[in-house]
Amino acid sequence: MRRIDTRIAAGIGALALVAAGAAGCGGRQDGAATDDAARDVTCKVTKDTRVGIATGNATGVYYVVGNALAGELSKTTDGKLTGTAAETGASVQNVEQLVAGQYDVAFSLFDTAVNAVQGKGSFSSPQPVKALARIYDNYTQVVVRADSGITSVAGMKGRKISTGSPKSGTEVIANRLLTAAGLDPAKDVQAQRLDLTKTVDGMKDGSIDGFFWSGGIPTGGVTDLFTTAGDKVRFVDISPLLPTMSGLNPAYQAGTIGKDVYRTPADVPTIVVPNVLLVRDNLDADVACAITRTVFDRKDALAQANPAAKGIELGNARKTDPVPLHRGAERALTDLGAS
Repeated sequence: MRRIDTRIAAGIGALALVAAGAAGCGGRQDGAATDDAARDVTCKVTKDTRVGIATGNATGVYYVVGNALAGELSKTTDGKLTGTAAETGASVQNVEQLVAGQYDVAFSLFDTAVNAVQGKGSFSSPQPVKALARIYDNYTQVVVRADSGITSVAGMKGRKISTGSPKSGTEVIANRLLTAAGLDPAKDVQAQRLDLTKTVDGMKDGSIDGFFWSGGIPTGGVTDLFTTAGDKVRFVDISPLLPTMSGLNPAYQAGTIGKDVYRTPADVPTIVVPNVLLVRDNLDADVACAITRTVFDRKDALAQANPAAKGIELGNARKTDPVPLHRGAERALTDLGAS
């Protein structure tokens, strides 16, 4: 897997974020300040501040929940804190651009976040990021065309498979699953590095044979595929690969996609991994505290945007080790009574 040093990450997309923020906010709003570690955390944002939120593919849950979170921030801070959510390639790219200062908050799969703070996997050195909280779980969704004859990940050899957007958490998991199944991701499959929208289109027109996707459930794009394609597509059971995957990272756990989620004939065993919200380690502590409080205070509103947000639980919020919690998040979670 290619290793990246995000200290030299380019400013791709920064102008687009600024334009989006200017279009969506009235009056003067400044970016979040750098934290002053000597100052007490009050959780009060006293000046007009805009934060950029890095999400994921437009048809994925990160994007939907991220936009909902952006809309709720002003409601919980008397309009002082405003969020702008942006479509991105997701986890790995989000961490890169967070560190580069292009965003202030980033959704990330937990395995990618662990790699970031440890300087492993896609990252050539430890990254200066901290967590606001663990949120809901992502479900690994591996789908193939019913006429493809593919019944396992190993059966994907030689086939056209979407492994997710470049630098996404989906791509990381896809490559690990392929390797766990005894395949070389670079040689043994015809990898199509597509976002979810293009992936679904490819499944519908037959230009790809299957895909990997890591997201909350239900994911809009996957719902669309099963609604329109019906029995022409089906899930692959990847649970036999869990022992190998959990050996790589304990974040990988057993899960089930219930048959009611996508109206499948039966429940689908799968592998889940938690999500975390990340910020730079030097983000202003009062801003970090306010964002964290909003996630939990406005959980019902986030769940209205997508049911995956129902999985946001105070009892899991602190479970981010070895990714340290930001001190602003620590204050918020203490105030909220998180164990």
